[in-house]
Amino acid sequence: MSQTMSRRPYAFLTTLALLLMAVLGASLLTPVPARAADNGSWSVFPTASAVAQRPYFYLSADPGTAVEDKVTVANKTDQPLTFRLYAADAYNTARDGGFAVRTLDEKQRGVGAWARPAKSRVTVPPRKSVTVPFTLRVPEGAEPGDHVGALVALDERIAAGDGSLALGVRRAVGARIYLRVSGPAVSAIAVENVRITHDQPLVPGLGDSSATISYTLHNTGNVTLDPRVELRAQGLFGRTLLSRDLTGLPSELLPGQRVSLTEPWHGAPQLDWGDVTLTATAKDTRESASVSFFALPWLMAVLLGVFAAVGTALLIRARRNAPRKGSAPKGRGAVSIGGSAAGRDQPQRRESEPMTSSGTSG
Repeated sequence: MSQTMSRRPYAFLTTLALLLMAVLGASLLTPVPARAADNGSWSVFPTASAVAQRPYFYLSADPGTAVEDKVTVANKTDQPLTFRLYAADAYNTARDGGFAVRTLDEKQRGVGAWARPAKSRVTVPPRKSVTVPFTLRVPEGAEPGDHVGALVALDERIAAGDGSLALGVRRAVGARIYLRVSGPAVSAIAVENVRITHDQPLVPGLGDSSATISYTLHNTGNVTLDPRVELRAQGLFGRTLLSRDLTGLPSELLPGQRVSLTEPWHGAPQLDWGDVTLTATAKDTRESASVSFFALPWLMAVLLGVFAAVGTALLIRARRNAPRKGSAPKGRGAVSIGGSAAGRDQPQRRESEPMTSSGTSG
């Protein structure tokens, strides 16, 4: 009995090992496209070449030439699906810099206008895939550098949204296209619109203070960037208050795109005066921008405002009561008036003198 019980764990482990080997072997033998765009119901990916599978379309061309390739749409459901197949330009979302593509109704200017699939609509049987050729024609006047887009498989059926949405939604999946047009490649980045806002306690020392730093990253070059941003804050007399590398940045900042971002600063100083500097770096480019700040608790700000208002009022009142320039003090007003009277009587005496003289002679 003890021999039987001692053998059971080994038998169980042997069975488990065989099962894992079978599962791993099946997964290794099943061809899965590398990093295919997938939403659980269907996926879109570059057709595997004779050399290897591709996660995305990486293409290069000269202005005025054409490139041909193939895209595969796979249906993972038990029902046939019909898709609208089209090319679209890519862009960074303004909120967080995420990768997004233009809709079918929006105007396409780059890859979305240059790439054309052989079929605009395709029906994919259940658990099957369909391969569609496409041609990408680069115009003569195309700017050198990176042009990014996608080949999109759009389900034109309107699905019901969740409880918070009153409108329906249409789902789409796209395979990314990274096109490099030959010519000078310029890597450049700019940090713009740096601002800082404070959330101060009412009374100094009572409560936590924080700040929010907002800024804009702008890809001013013609190649895709993977930016890094360093934040550094210095207080009065050059004291280092904060120094760190920022997170939540877009992994791909496309050419010409702007992304507005914010960074919280917990434990910001309650009373200080200094500068905040943001330094963005990417391949072969580095740019910085700064903004000054003056941290002041609300109570002190109110008191300073009251003192300033009272001081201004007293100063205005003092200026109004001060004697005007060139006027005599009020204590000598009688002398001035008398002098003025004497000055006015002087001509009268001059006129009366001849009268008196003529009377005497008579």
